[in-house]
Amino acid sequence: MSDITQFIAHGAERITPRILKNLLHRLPMLKLEFTQIKDPNYPHLVDQLEFLSDALEDSLEEAYIDLPIVAVAAIAFAIIYAHNVSDLIPDHIHPLGHADDSAVVRGVLTLYEKDLRAYALFIGANWDKISTKP
Repeated sequence: MSDITQFIAHGAERITPRILKNLLHRLPMLKLEFTQIKDPNYPHLVDQLEFLSDALEDSLEEAYIDLPIVAVAAIAFAIIYAHNVSDLIPDHIHPLGHADDSAVVRGVLTLYEKDLRAYALFIGANWDKISTKP
């Protein structure tokens, strides 16, 4: 198991129903916040975060019920992690500020590729565009 996979698994283990409920209410604000990320080193990060936010929202609102609970928890962890500006590499440190955010997001996309690809198909999204390397 790679370090990033272990990091995601450890973070996902700490996601509770209360955290998911609170996150669901904050998702509109977080989606707006993510659109403000302007980092040419990680041009796909905004689209990936939007996709994961939509997947989480649809799962929690039961509009899409085929994501495994562990994937939902990992998605929630990735969204919370990306929101935290003082994470492993603070976002204001250029050019690396979003490297850790991108690694966590891409890790979730990779770990749950089969399930998230199915979700992309369900909503009519282009999986290849979403999963493009940073």
